[in-house]
Amino acid sequence: MEELNYCLYARKSSESDEKQALSIGSQITEMERIAEKQGLNIVERIQESKSAKDSGKRAGFIQLLEGLQEGRFNAILTWAPDRLSRNAGDLGRLVDMMDQKVLVKIKTSGQGFTNTPDEKFLLMILCSQAKLENDNRSKNVKRGQRTKCEMGVRPGPVPIGYKLVRGAKYGEVSTIELDEERAPFIKKAFEYVAHNNLSGRQVKEYLEDEGFRSITGKVVGLSLTYKILKETFYYGEFSYGGLIYQGIHKPIITKELFDKAQANLKTCKKGKWGRKDFFFSKILKCADCGSGVSGTAHINRHGKEYTYYKCNKYGGTRKCQCKYIREEKLFDEVAKIVVAVKAEHLRLNRRIKDDLEKINRYRSADNPITIQEYLVGILKDGSNKEKSDILRSFKDKLKIKNGLIILE
Repeated sequence: MEELNYCLYARKSSESDEKQALSIGSQITEMERIAEKQGLNIVERIQESKSAKDSGKRAGFIQLLEGLQEGRFNAILTWAPDRLSRNAGDLGRLVDMMDQKVLVKIKTSGQGFTNTPDEKFLLMILCSQAKLENDNRSKNVKRGQRTKCEMGVRPGPVPIGYKLVRGAKYGEVSTIELDEERAPFIKKAFEYVAHNNLSGRQVKEYLEDEGFRSITGKVVGLSLTYKILKETFYYGEFSYGGLIYQGIHKPIITKELFDKAQANLKTCKKGKWGRKDFFFSKILKCADCGSGVSGTAHINRHGKEYTYYKCNKYGGTRKCQCKYIREEKLFDEVAKIVVAVKAEHLRLNRRIKDDLEKINRYRSADNPITIQEYLVGILKDGSNKEKSDILRSFKDKLKIKNGLIILE
């Protein structure tokens, strides 16, 4: 009789379909107890945590087959047949190796399988039964999820703004309730887009300044902000499996508000959503750390929008205390500098010079408008492009310091 050298194979999946299986440690302990009792010779041990649903996906099982092919062992000791296979592909490999007499015996906790028609047939039935259980379980899960949707409850995690409250007892249905801390921010996000025509990037910045955070306390990112603004769950509907269902949860917004927000988002040009032109971002510098200054827009609780400019804090220190300056104040400060400096300190472009000459043609020779007066007028009533040209006219650099504009 051929001497049997066993490889002990233990497998445990973390998936829910195998929660009733023994742990790997328990399987090894049980198999070693049987080996000692029956005098089985274990020459190698293989263990892994991997599902056996799919063929050829387990590194440990592939190692097991290679060991059989190389002759390191010729028998397998495992807790149950479904530890080896729960799919037709891997089962076929084992049976082929039995036919080739490479695999002499499979020993489990309750029985053994050798290269005889009856025992191979029984092995195939037991492993096929495990596959049937997997397939039926998948169908039952899908059926249960569909029933849950028809009851108005979306499977899976709930979006930010809601919280899932588990049943107090086993078997009790979980409920979806409003997150009283975050739901008001969700409503604000849609109102900002629908009523104030704000971009997704602006909505993110405003809500961040107002204290909107995720359940883990982190800042809500731009991609999640976009996802929030597209989520139908907030007005009471949800999509699952390609179908639309009416939820039983309490809506945060109305369908009308959602539709209006979507209409405003669709009017944005492709690739431009979330962008805003800040004409003076690349002109100013921070006097304290030398960083660039960028613009940001904010909306107060009355819905009025303000634009601020702030230090980017890239100049070697993250502790720069440079204060914000509002856009209106920026123009006032630059106007003061324009009045104080001499014309030779300004590098005026041709358009400004031509406009000034045209104006003075119609004024008396003893009452011409000065360069300073003309520039101050533009800073008060000109377009952003014209104001930007003036800021670029200074030969020396304009810098922000303690909320004021200085010339260096």
